[in-house]
Amino acid sequence: MARSMFWKVFLVVLVLLLTAVPALASEPATALDSLKQQLTARFSGRKPLQWGETVRGVRTRLDTGEKVVALTLDACGGTRGNGVDARLVDFLVRERIAATLFVNARWIDANPELFRRLSANPLFEIANHGMWHKPASISGRSVYGIQGTKDAGELVEEIERNARKIEALTGKRPKLYRSGTAYYDEVAVEVSNALGHEVAGFSILGDAGATYSAAQVKAALVKAGPGDIVICHMNHPESGTGAGIMAAVPELRRRGFRFVRMSDYPLK
Repeated sequence: MARSMFWKVFLVVLVLLLTAVPALASEPATALDSLKQQLTARFSGRKPLQWGETVRGVRTRLDTGEKVVALTLDACGGTRGNGVDARLVDFLVRERIAATLFVNARWIDANPELFRRLSANPLFEIANHGMWHKPASISGRSVYGIQGTKDAGELVEEIERNARKIEALTGKRPKLYRSGTAYYDEVAVEVSNALGHEVAGFSILGDAGATYSAAQVKAALVKAGPGDIVICHMNHPESGTGAGIMAAVPELRRRGFRFVRMSDYPLK
């Protein structure tokens, strides 16, 4: 009787295990809709008090006194933002200038082969510039005529969709996020942090959205001090950005500066 009961229990446990294991093995990562619901609930009712480029939580400098500069280059994507400053990219590779590349999903789609090469080059780290290049808001604020994300759920989509896209293509999830326009409210920064991204600001405006002349870009960059983060663009070959960077690099090197990726140092 005891032996019969043992085998009945054994068979029940075996059936449960056989049916559970495939389910566990095939269980997907957290679905995007579920993630949106979780973070929408978490940040529900929050009222942002700040709006700008340097709100609470935005990292604007490397936390070091060493003579290092982080050159960051945005690739914004879209109708007028899918270009490539090939001369600048070639210069960085030839001169072995490290940089952090903030890449938008639309730019990746327009330049898949170049993205593959850049992401495979250890000089560069790939960072998240959003899915649709929107300002980071949980209330729909806009800047420069560009509508921001309308709520926390849409912000999750903006950040997470491009993060997953980059990870699928490179095998590495980005850890840094810069919104379209580099504008945020302070709650949006918290949403980004909850998605595993530090928000990457800057301490030196290098090209003002690729509108500076080469002389203006050089003048901005040569003012760099230890730990500065420079924001420029790599998607406007018609601008003065590339020529200005190429002119500034020898001067900064002469002064003893090295170029590093943002993730090479803690941020503050």
